[in-house]
Amino acid sequence: MKPLQQVTIIVKGIVQGVGFRPFVFRLAHQLTLLGSVLNNHLGVTIVLQGNSELIEQFIDKLAKSPPPLARIDAIEVTHQAQLSLFDQFSIIDSHAATDEHANVAISADMSICRDCLNDINDPQNRHYQYPFTNCTNCGPRYTIINALPYDRCNTAMADFEMCDDCHAAYINPMNRRYHAQPVSCPHCGPQLTFSVINARAECLYDSSMLMALEQAVEMINRGGIVAIKGLGGFHLVCDATNNDAVAALRQRKQRLAKPLAIMVTNLAQAKLCVSGTETEWQVLTSPEKPITLMTKRVDGKDNGRDNCGNIHPIALSPLLAPGIDRLGVFLPYTPLHHLLMQRLHKPIVATSANRSGEPIIGNQAEIEQHLSHVVDGILGHNRPIINACDDSVVQVIDGQLQVIRLARGYAPLTINLHSPMLSNSKNSVLAVGAQQKNTVAFGFADNLIVSPHIGDLFTLETEQYFSRSLATFKRLYDFSPSHIVHDNHPQYAPTQWAVNYQSEHSLLPSHCIGIQHHFAHILSVMAMHQRTEQVLGFSFDGTGLGDDGTLWGSEVMLADVHGFTTVAHFSSFKLIGGEQAIKHPVRILLALLFEQMSLEQVLSLPIAAIANLGSKTVTNLYQLWRNNSHCIECRSVGRLFDALAVALGFIGSSQYEGQAGMMIETAANAYYTESNIEPLSVTLNTLYDQESLPIQWHSSDFITQLVNCAVEYSHNPLIKKQICWHFINMISQQLDSVGQQYPQLPQVFCGGVFQNKTLLSQCIDDCKRGQRQILPSGHIPINDGGIALGQLWYGIHHMA
Repeated sequence: MKPLQQVTIIVKGIVQGVGFRPFVFRLAHQLTLLGSVLNNHLGVTIVLQGNSELIEQFIDKLAKSPPPLARIDAIEVTHQAQLSLFDQFSIIDSHAATDEHANVAISADMSICRDCLNDINDPQNRHYQYPFTNCTNCGPRYTIINALPYDRCNTAMADFEMCDDCHAAYINPMNRRYHAQPVSCPHCGPQLTFSVINARAECLYDSSMLMALEQAVEMINRGGIVAIKGLGGFHLVCDATNNDAVAALRQRKQRLAKPLAIMVTNLAQAKLCVSGTETEWQVLTSPEKPITLMTKRVDGKDNGRDNCGNIHPIALSPLLAPGIDRLGVFLPYTPLHHLLMQRLHKPIVATSANRSGEPIIGNQAEIEQHLSHVVDGILGHNRPIINACDDSVVQVIDGQLQVIRLARGYAPLTINLHSPMLSNSKNSVLAVGAQQKNTVAFGFADNLIVSPHIGDLFTLETEQYFSRSLATFKRLYDFSPSHIVHDNHPQYAPTQWAVNYQSEHSLLPSHCIGIQHHFAHILSVMAMHQRTEQVLGFSFDGTGLGDDGTLWGSEVMLADVHGFTTVAHFSSFKLIGGEQAIKHPVRILLALLFEQMSLEQVLSLPIAAIANLGSKTVTNLYQLWRNNSHCIECRSVGRLFDALAVALGFIGSSQYEGQAGMMIETAANAYYTESNIEPLSVTLNTLYDQESLPIQWHSSDFITQLVNCAVEYSHNPLIKKQICWHFINMISQQLDSVGQQYPQLPQVFCGGVFQNKTLLSQCIDDCKRGQRQILPSGHIPINDGGIALGQLWYGIHHMA
C-alpha cells in the first residue's frame, strides 16, 4: 500500500463566488481524497491527503477544467511532512486575516445563466417568475460586496434571512446554489415595488411584486418613462418604437442628440434592429451581455418576416441615434429584465439613470430627488446596491473586441502579473486615471486591478463617486498606496487628489509620479500584453496636456516603459477662447482657415456655422487669433474631426463628445457602400522644408483643401460623403507610411479617435498587408478609461 501524502494548495485568481469550493469538494470525492477547502484572503486554500498519483490527477483537472466563471491565475502547491487527521473531505467556513492583504480577484457581476432562466420560466419551480433568482454560475458579485472574503454576511444580502429551502440548497455542496451568496426565493428574498410619481415626486402607491412588474409594463406600453433598478444602478426605460416617448425622454433629460441604447428581448429581435458579423453576435450573447455597437438596419414599417421569409426591420424611433449608422444593443441580463421583456415583446430604450455628467444612480431616494421630472414611475427593489456599476459598452473591429466603457460583466478587471515585480515587495501603486471617462487602477502582490467606469470628473457628485470608488477598493483589499501615479495636467481633479494625498500622508516627492497623457494611452495597451520593450504607438484623441505646455492629440511615439520619443504629429493650430472652442467647434474651423485665407475669404465661404456667427463676431475671433489672445495651441486629431464636421454642416455646436467623429464616419461608410471610390484632388502634406523628425502633417492646409473641395463641387450630392471617406483614408495612409519605417516594432493604436471603426479597420488592414504586428487593446478601454492602467504600468517600473 502506497503511503499517504499531504499537500496544501493555494489557488489565486477569480476563485470566490464562482462555485469553486463545491467544484473542489466534488472532485476530491470523485478521487477519494481527504482534506478541506476554504476561502480566505489568499484566494482558495485546499488541503489534500491521499495517494500521490490521485493528488496529481486532482491538480491537473483543477488547472485544466475549473468552474466556468473561475479564472485561475496561480496554483501554489506545498508538500507537508506531517499529516493532519482527516476522515473526510469537507468545506470549512471562510475566514479573513486581520494582518494580511487580500490577494483574491473580485468577480464581476454576471448575467443570469441558462439553468436559472429555466427556473424562472418553470411553473413547477419555487423560483418561478422570481426576479432575483441566481446560483453560483450567475448573478451579482461586485455590486453587492462590502468586504472579503465573499460571504453572505459581507454582502448586501446580509439582512435577508434564508428560508429553510434556500438554506438547504445553500449548504449542500452538490447543489448549484451552494454558497451562492445572493441565493433567495419569493419567500425570503428581495421584493419588487412600483411607484407612480406625480408632479411633486410623491409616491402614490406601492404594490405586490408581480403586480409591480405588470404596472411598469403597462406604463411603458402607454408611452411612459420608468426608472428600473438593475444590478448596478437604475435604467431609464421607455418604448423604443414610440417616437413620442423617446422624444419625451430626450426633452426631460436634456439629452438632445447623444445616442440611446436599446434592450431587446432576444437574439432574434436583435437581428431585426441591427446587422452584424458572427463575432458581434457572439459578443452580444456572451455572459457579460455588454451594450454592443452594431450597424443599424434600415427602418421598416412591418416587423418580423414576410411570407417569403424576408426580414423587415422593426420600426424603431429615428430619435434613438440621429445622424449615425450605429446603434447600441444589449440583451436582458437579470431575471427581472427577462421577465420585463417577456411581457413587452418589443425593444426598449434602457439608458443609465443619472443627471448629465454624473454617475449612475443606485438609490431610489435619489431618483425621486433628482429625476422626478424625468420619470413617470419607478420599478425598484429592496436589495441595496453597495457598489454602483454602469453597463459596459463595446464594439467589434476586424474580429477583435474593443471596450469603450469598462463596467458590468468585465470590471473590476484583474490582470495577473507574469513576472514578480510586486509580489515580493511591500510597495503598492495607485493610479488615479484621467479627468474624463475616469477609472482607477491598483497594483500590489501579483495583481493589476482596474476599477469599473467612474465617469467625467467635472462635478462634485462625480468627484465624490471617485472618492467612494477608491474607498471601496482600499477597504476590500486593505490597500494603502506607497506610490501614486497621475496625469501631468495640474488642473485635473485626480492630479489634485494625488498631490493632496501625498501631502497628507507624507509620501516622498519621488513617490508621487506624473506621466504624459498620450504616453499613458500607449502604456495601457502594453500593460494588457505585459510588454516592456519598445513599440510604435499611435495615440490620437481629443486633447491632453503635452510636455511643452500645449494640447496634444496626434502623437506617434516610439515608446517603452522608460519613456518615449515623438516621431510624428499634426501641426498645431489655435483653440480660440481655449476650451470654448471645444464646445463651439466653429472656432476651431476658423482658426484653421485663418492660417490659409484672408478674413474676407473666410467670410465669403458658404458655411452655415460661419454665417450664423455674423461678420462682427467672426472679425472679433480673427483679432483674437491674430493677436494670440485667449488662445491655446493644439494638435489634436479629434479637433480636426470637429472642424470638418462644422465645415460640412453636420454639426453647429458639439452636443456630445465624439459626435463629429461618428457623423463623419457614417458619411464615409455611406460613400463606400453607395459609390465607386473616386479620387479627390486633396493631399495631406507635411510642413514645408521639413527634413528632420518629428514629421508634422499640415493641419490647416489639409482642412482648407477639404473646405475648398466642398465649395467647388457643392453641386455633387455625394461630395460631402466623398470628402469624409478621403479624410479618414488619407490619415490612415500617413500612419501606414510611418509604420513602414518601423516594421520590426509591434504597433499600438489607442486614444478615443481610434473608436472610429472605419479608421482603425483601415490601419489594421495596412498593418496586415505589411505583415506588421499589432497589439490590440483587449479588455482595457481604448479611450481615457484605459489611462489608469497605463499610469500603473509606468509606476510599477519606476518605483525606485
